[in-house]
This record gives sequence, C-alpha cells and structure tokens, in this order.
Amino acid sequence: MHKVYKMSRAMPSLCLQVIPMDMDDIIKRIKKTVEPHRIPFDDPWKVLISTVLSQRTRDETTGEISKRLFQKYPDLEKLSRAELKDLENILRPIGFYREKAKRIRDIARILIREYNGIVPENKEELIKLPGVGTKTANIVLSVCFGKDYIAVDTHVHRISNRLGLVNTRSPEETEKELMKIVDKKYWKELNLLLVEFGKKICRLVNPRCNECPLREICPSSNYVA
Repeated sequence: MHKVYKMSRAMPSLCLQVIPMDMDDIIKRIKKTVEPHRIPFDDPWKVLISTVLSQRTRDETTGEISKRLFQKYPDLEKLSRAELKDLENILRPIGFYREKAKRIRDIARILIREYNGIVPENKEELIKLPGVGTKTANIVLSVCFGKDYIAVDTHVHRISNRLGLVNTRSPEETEKELMKIVDKKYWKELNLLLVEFGKKICRLVNPRCNECPLREICPSSNYVA
C-alpha cells in the first residue's frame, strides 16, 4: 500500500491538516468512475505521429485528424513522400498545423532512413526525433512497448497538483515526483486513466466535484454536501 501524506490546502496556513492519501485507493476509485483513454491505433509509428499531432490540440480533434491522415497515408513510405501543402490541408483544424506537417514528414523520413522504418524502443533515440519530447516518448514506450514510464500531459499535471500529490510547476517536475510516490505497476496506465478522468470529471474549467469519487479527500474540491 502506497500512502502519501499531504497538507490540505483547504485549511488555514497556520493550521494545516495532514490527510493520508492511499494511492491504491485513489487509482481504484478513479477506475470505478472512468474507463482508461483508448488510443485508436496499434502501430507504433501511428501512435507516435498522432501523439505529436495532439500537442496543444483537443483529443477529439486529434483523433479525427489522425484517422483522416492515416487513410490517405497508410504507411511511413507514403507519408515520407507527401507534399507539405497536402499535409497542411489535412492538419489545418489542429494547432500549429504547418509546423506539425513538416515534423511528421521529417519523422517518417528519419525513421525510414535511420531506423529501417521501425520506431525505436528507447527514450534517448525517440527524443532525437523532431517534435518528440518526454511526454510523447513516454506514451509511445508505455503504450506500444509496455515499458514502465509515466507520461505527464496537461491532465496528469493538473490533477496531480489539485489532489496535492505533488506541488510542481512543470510536467517534467510532476513526472519525477510521481515516480517517487506511485507504484510502478500503475505507471503505464496512469496517463490513460487521468486523461479520461480529466476530460470527464476533473476538468480544467468547471470541474465536476460533485461527481468526483475523490471529493472528500481532495483539498481543491468545491463539493458541497
């Protein structure tokens, strides 16, 4: 059982209350409330490309545009030979579509040229690819290759701080702190679980605290009994 003792932010600063946080219980409660987010692609290169496209873009938009992209370019070879203007037209609904069009074509070309068309299975190689940072690399490694990494996106960062599990300013800091307190058996699924929880319950604006299974232990809760 992994317990995290946190200071309740709901209490006055001179009278802080220590509340035991049972990580096993937190994960269990969230699992009863939402199903883990499902990435609709199995091929590692498609997971990689769609995750690059997802940066600063709504999940729903990313899914729709990724499907359209892969229908026209079903393999790396075709994507590597795509015209930038054509890619830009497909990606137009997402943020930074011009930059992303160039990035995904470059990724396809690099994977073919340097990795025989195979997505590398280690973080050091993945983050060498254009537009691939820690979060994207961790998602690919955990989802496609079953490796133990915690992918921290905006949902994971926000929820972890709201719960008081961490007190961090950046996703990179959040990843390091979560690795200290979350059992390794949960690392792979934490992102997919909290993404869906963040979309449906612990939303950025107007979180649904009354429906939250963690409302009585969350210091940020607006729940009124």
